Amino acid sequence: MNMDENLVLNENYGKHSGKKLKMLLPEKKLKSRVRDMALEISEGYKEKDAAPIVIGILNGSFIFMSDLVREINIDVEVDFMRIASYGNATSSSGTVRMIKDINCDITGRHILVVEDIVDTGLSMNFLKNRLEQAGTKSLKFATLLMKEDTQIDFGMDYIGFNIPDKYVVGYGLDLAQRLRNLKSIYYIE
Repeated sequence: MNMDENLVLNENYGKHSGKKLKMLLPEKKLKSRVRDMALEISEGYKEKDAAPIVIGILNGSFIFMSDLVREINIDVEVDFMRIASYGNATSSSGTVRMIKDINCDITGRHILVVEDIVDTGLSMNFLKNRLEQAGTKSLKFATLLMKEDTQIDFGMDYIGFNIPDKYVVGYGLDLAQRLRNLKSIYYIE
């Protein structure tokens, strides 16, 4: 796919063919903000008694988390969870399902959850409740993108960008599992 500032989805995208993708966040701006977030996170955890476990929420966060962890300048452990509330749709189903749980024991540990986007807030509320039940020592949340009018029961600790309520793709975010490899973030017009 051509990586121009604005893209048009071809016939290979089925019901989405012909839709335009408009640039929202260019690659350079993403990299700069990820670097700044990593410094904030490093500073916030440097006095802790043990390395935090950074838990990425698959699949969308894998690119963001990879870049973030490489910029963090303290020791960290890494694990992943996978939950689903979208399937192949462009809006939430309203139900969160656990697809893959973490492998490590988080009891008494400092945890940083890394998400690509906080949209409706359902996933974040689900994750907070699930991880608190495991008896973590501390629990913080980082998201690359936070949509307007998100309904979460708590404040996010680290936010990359506040964005309008648009369906976004690229930099790990997908449309039916595609377009994750775009280096910038686009919204579907």
